[in-house]
Amino acid sequence: MLLALCGLMILALVREQTGTQGLLVGFGLALFPVPLLIAAFRWLSGALPAPWRTHLFAFAWGACAATLVAILANGFATNWLASSVVVDSPGEADTLGATVIAPFVEETTKAAAVLLLFLYRRRQLDSVVAGIAVAGITATGFAFTENILYLGTAYGEDSALDPDSLSNSATAATFFIRIVLAPFAHPLFTALVGVAFGMVATLPRRRRVLRWVLPFAGLFTGILLHAIWNGSASFENLTFMAVYGLFMIPVFAALTWLAIWSRTHELRVVRNTLPAYAAAGWFDEPEPWSLSSMRARSLARATARRSHGPEAARTVARYQHDATALALLRSRAANGTTAPGFAARERELLHRIWNNRALAGPPTTSAALTLSQPHQPNPWGQGPVPRG
Repeated sequence: MLLALCGLMILALVREQTGTQGLLVGFGLALFPVPLLIAAFRWLSGALPAPWRTHLFAFAWGACAATLVAILANGFATNWLASSVVVDSPGEADTLGATVIAPFVEETTKAAAVLLLFLYRRRQLDSVVAGIAVAGITATGFAFTENILYLGTAYGEDSALDPDSLSNSATAATFFIRIVLAPFAHPLFTALVGVAFGMVATLPRRRRVLRWVLPFAGLFTGILLHAIWNGSASFENLTFMAVYGLFMIPVFAALTWLAIWSRTHELRVVRNTLPAYAAAGWFDEPEPWSLSSMRARSLARATARRSHGPEAARTVARYQHDATALALLRSRAANGTTAPGFAARERELLHRIWNNRALAGPPTTSAALTLSQPHQPNPWGQGPVPRG
């Protein structure tokens, strides 16, 4: 209800600044990168995806609550700077507000969603991959609303000035910079907080100092990157493009590498941990490999859907989710990061896996054998060895 109220308030504020037509144009243009970004973050967390309601909450927080607080706080701070002796002109107030005030306010309000989920939905934010996904989707929501405001305002300027070419259009320039050139900017800044909370979730509880330091370090780094990005737009010549090419792109590439490496590491943990459970009879021998391959997982769901319908595919997806959670839980316990209630959580996961095994086990095993290499001896004793 609070998020819905924030949504109505932010809608009224944006409409007041852009007009109804500007709001509609801004909404349509700002929508372009949203499905792609959400799909990317959902793909990233594919090994152990959070429920849709968690990611919808994150998006709504960014689009409604965080944006509302940011608009009100940034406006108040800029007005105070303009009327104080700190700056000499409204232009200086805008620049200082965008470079110093806005990064702090915006990154803090976006990080609040990550903190809330970490505190109250810990099981859904217990890895670096999960943290990046939640933070990225929160920032995608924030950028969506912010883009509506910027694009709607630019459209209003074009309506008043009636530019004679596309190169003179404020709407086209805003769309190119915010939607084409840097749709990843806000997700990049906030993802650093997600990385920090994901690391905290994997640390032993005795590392108390590090558990407190990491979130603040992630937040500070995100604020610093945001300030550099905003500040570069205030300089003339090619400063903005230099910062974009020599700074933003390398940082984005490094974070992308970290996200993909973390996702691959989770799958490797599944492959290395589940064989012990298979030896105890909880899985068939080919299943640990199948459960550690996204291609095999997809094939298992497709096989179940063809044989028994959509509900069977959803059962296989739940089976895969629980098996991954079990592997990560056991691996962290082996590394000294025993979660509270470890034994109860392990029993809960094993109980669900056992209940779903009759339907989900055969297509999971079949997927492993289907994706096997034909000319290698099989240590399982039947059929060829699956490709790694």
